Amino acid sequence: SRPTVSTYFTAPHSVRKSTRARIEEALEQHDYRPNIYAMNQNRRLTRNVGIVVPYLSDPFFAEIARNVENLVIAAGYRPILLSSQGDQGQEIGNLDSLRSIKPAGVLLAPLGRASDRAAVEAFCGDVPTVLFDSNIEGVGEAFVGSNNDQSIALIVEYLCRTGEPPAFFEMLTPTNPNAFKRRNAYIQAMERLGQTPHLIQAEGTGWDFEEIGFREGGRVIRERSLPTNTVLCSNDRLAIGVLSAAYEAGLRVGHGAGSALRVAGHDAHPCSRYPCPTLTTVSQDYDSIARRSVETLF
Repeated sequence: SRPTVSTYFTAPHSVRKSTRARIEEALEQHDYRPNIYAMNQNRRLTRNVGIVVPYLSDPFFAEIARNVENLVIAAGYRPILLSSQGDQGQEIGNLDSLRSIKPAGVLLAPLGRASDRAAVEAFCGDVPTVLFDSNIEGVGEAFVGSNNDQSIALIVEYLCRTGEPPAFFEMLTPTNPNAFKRRNAYIQAMERLGQTPHLIQAEGTGWDFEEIGFREGGRVIRERSLPTNTVLCSNDRLAIGVLSAAYEAGLRVGHGAGSALRVAGHDAHPCSRYPCPTLTTVSQDYDSIARRSVETLF
């Protein structure tokens, strides 16, 4: 019967062994594959979970997405991974695509300031959604991410304790949705320590952070406009570009005699341990963010 065949596709071991063998023989004979999306049209709750990130080629989001995917699969759901490519229209298109397949829920890392708040809010009203990495105040069931005030305060205190107070290197028009939070956290941390904040704002837009850090870091080094020998970058990818610019300018980065510059970042980016010298950074807990996001959604 049709209900028995349907049961086979959702819980095959609950079907009698002899009946299961007949079904599997017929499937092989006709080379049949169930259309999961068509099956879901008649269900109130599907086994699909959407995962949307701002830019999948960024190793930070790729690592988070990998962890989330594994957790979703382990829970018996099907992950559907989409990237917004840093574009508001693409983010809205991703949400529309997910809405059409009636997912059980969605894990969304929004563009943040670049998001269409009304569109994201409307989607979250239709589909159970947990935001991660970047929050939009009042939108979604919950938000899971790092505490930028805490992490920036930690690294600012460390840098002040071990050398000259840091200047903050950021993009003038930042793409990273956490950038403004980190800038504000830097200013507050410096003021609490009785230090004067210095902002170095790099020209450039988009997600080519290393190139922007290299180009604009090289510019401030050539212009000798650094107010201190310590640079705290808004994220590790910018910092990796600044490290490269320092190397090209013949400046030694590090501690001790002969070192002209100290460079630090934020995120514990997967590549941050491999530059020379290894990048000083403050980490985000990838595993915990992924696990807590999935647990909260379920």
